[in-house]
Amino acid sequence: MRFERASGILLHPTSFPGPFGAGDFGEEAHRFIDFLVASGQAFWQIMPLGPTGWGGSPYSSISAFAGNVNLVSPAGLVSSGLLEPSDIEHPPDFEGASGDDSRIVAYRRGLLEKAFHQFKGRVQGDQELRRDYDGVVADASSWLEDYALFAALKDRHDGAGWWTWGPALAHREPGALAGARRELADGIAAHRFFQYVFLRQWLDLKRHANSQGIQVIGDMPMFVAHDSADVWARPHLWKLDAEGQPTVVAGVPPDAFSTTGQLWGNPIYDWARLRGEGFGWWIDRMRETLKLVDLVRLDHFRGFAACWEVPATDATAEHGTWVETPGRELLLAMRNALDGELRVVAEDLGTLTRDVHQLRDMFGLPGMRVLQFAWGSDAHDSHLPHEYTPAVVAYTGTHDNDTVVGWFTQRSAPGASEAERWQREHCLRYLGTDGREIHWDFIRAVQMSVAGLSIMPLQDLLGLDSSARMNTPGRPEGNWAWRFAADALTPELARRLRESTERYGRLRAR
Repeated sequence: MRFERASGILLHPTSFPGPFGAGDFGEEAHRFIDFLVASGQAFWQIMPLGPTGWGGSPYSSISAFAGNVNLVSPAGLVSSGLLEPSDIEHPPDFEGASGDDSRIVAYRRGLLEKAFHQFKGRVQGDQELRRDYDGVVADASSWLEDYALFAALKDRHDGAGWWTWGPALAHREPGALAGARRELADGIAAHRFFQYVFLRQWLDLKRHANSQGIQVIGDMPMFVAHDSADVWARPHLWKLDAEGQPTVVAGVPPDAFSTTGQLWGNPIYDWARLRGEGFGWWIDRMRETLKLVDLVRLDHFRGFAACWEVPATDATAEHGTWVETPGRELLLAMRNALDGELRVVAEDLGTLTRDVHQLRDMFGLPGMRVLQFAWGSDAHDSHLPHEYTPAVVAYTGTHDNDTVVGWFTQRSAPGASEAERWQREHCLRYLGTDGREIHWDFIRAVQMSVAGLSIMPLQDLLGLDSSARMNTPGRPEGNWAWRFAADALTPELARRLRESTERYGRLRAR
């Protein structure tokens, strides 16, 4: 896959402003689409849209298929007749709350339950609503029933992991499942409805984007959580013991940044079983994701060549082993099932072996370059703009990076290390700047490069400091909460970005 020269912005929907504690698919999201058009952008990159797990991370989800219903717009529920205006007239004061704050989750869940009650009263006599609902639910039938039952059971067990629900439910004995479906019929229907309104609102927003020439780049984590509907519904596809516990878990080995490596804790796929089923689960996952987005970033792409498997009893990732994965077979199966095309960007960051590069190039997948990673001592560092090729997506930074201004400020501070000061000086010399508008220097560098696509986090476009950082890997709290100010996206900012985009040949005709 190759890009016609273009540019885009990285921004997750939780970062939109608004009165309901966290961003959603409402008016501000549609206004952002208008800003993308005015500023000459052709892509909007987001993070995974699934239900968030511990810490509010979109990369730790209880489902590889379902949507995060906290992104449903309360105002959108009003406009569709599922809530009354008075239901949202006086929202609580969410000042200082983060996206996964229990107050926000409880408030939004209450509104969704009100909307469900209203829906049940309307749907019997509203044939148009019934047809729309039935159509959306039928389109999601490959995963929705398992997920709705899982979510209802999770509610009944106060969020406890599925392996604690008792042997009959944990092992999905038919009698236990039938009993749960009878007892929890209303809760299952509620979760089915929550996914319906999520899909309806998101797909309406995506249609708005696509109608204006904006394509959406989604994100697919390599692994899934142990406590997920997927592992519960299909445990044979992961390396689990007889009690449903992982025998090995995912991570990365020790490196210069961590002497013990990183222990992620996700269960590892049973690739032999997946191969035996023609990689059907992965094909379904990619197919369903591409209903929601136009392109997919495959996170941790090196895992498609080999995974670092760590014994589940280990406390660190030090004693893991690289185990080869059938990435070529998997990607080939997905490509064959998806009309012969993989609309995928490979997240090929970090220290990679030759087999990872070969796998990426075999399928013609664009890779990633991140300008913040460029400032070492190697004049041929692949993240330096003169080393880019048209087959890469160039970023000023990613969701895991500090903002450009934050990164530069740290390296300008009195306590900066010698290595950090060197990076700062190298950066200034290379970019030919005094650093007063370092964020624009970075934006210009990726836009003027030969990279097929350039992407900037909105924080970098706004020139914000470290307080706007989206995620700090390894930090357990305080992530995923950043939201931009309601007055941030000005006509002047759109004009300046459009001029830069046009100057470097990235302005697409609409």
